[in-house]
Amino acid sequence: MHTNESSENYLETILVLSRTLPVVRSVDVAEELGFKKSSVSVAMKNLRERNHITVTKEGYIYLTESGKDIAEMIYERHELLSGWLVKLGVSRETADEDACKIEHVISRESFEAIKEHIK
Repeated sequence: MHTNESSENYLETILVLSRTLPVVRSVDVAEELGFKKSSVSVAMKNLRERNHITVTKEGYIYLTESGKDIAEMIYERHELLSGWLVKLGVSRETADEDACKIEHVISRESFEAIKEHIK
């Protein structure tokens, strides 16, 4: 299940958008991330080739089981870490930015230890 930071960000974005939109399209991902649609199209092709997403002929993007597993893992890390940083007194904006960086590099072991400590 090895992925890079960029792929993880795309998968997390698709997950988050799918919770608020009836369907997710490349243009939605591009708008959310502030990227060009052409860049998002290349990323979607890569995610499709890795079987992390499926795309219908109408252009609707759906996470596969592996894509959803990765997206949920990253989203959980982001939410827990950003919330923890805010409780420590960090501004919401900085906490979100830092959590976005940390969520991709922290080991499973360290994340689980932090998670246990926070609870």
